[in-house]
Amino acid sequence: MLSAVLLAGLMAGQGGCASAAETTQGAAAKKAPDLSYEGIETHMLQDDLVEFRLAIGGGADAAAMNAYADCAVAQYAQIRGFGYARPVRVLLDRSGRMLRGNAAYLLSRDRPEGRRVIAAEPTLSACRAGGIPTV
Repeated sequence: MLSAVLLAGLMAGQGGCASAAETTQGAAAKKAPDLSYEGIETHMLQDDLVEFRLAIGGGADAAAMNAYADCAVAQYAQIRGFGYARPVRVLLDRSGRMLRGNAAYLLSRDRPEGRRVIAAEPTLSACRAGGIPTV
């Protein structure tokens, strides 16, 4: 069963939205103890556009996949000299207790506009605290 989750990262306006680090911390705090992070493949599509292919075992949900993808992009953005990322889309595919994701992000040195913006530094701190792996 293939389901697509289109994130509203391209919509303008930030008021009233939780930061990506807060979202990642919340997902990490609620993560099931039997989750297994099965790896991340990184594909650079353009200088400022990156795609990740990820997999989580153990009955993960969309929130766990979003947190895993956010952690991957936060580390990747920092490595490449970008401070921010904005989600474009996340596609999910479930097969039994395995959840696979394909996530795309726009990278930026300056904070972009949008409903959901990932700031690399605080997101990485939340990932480390929650035990979520990065690239």
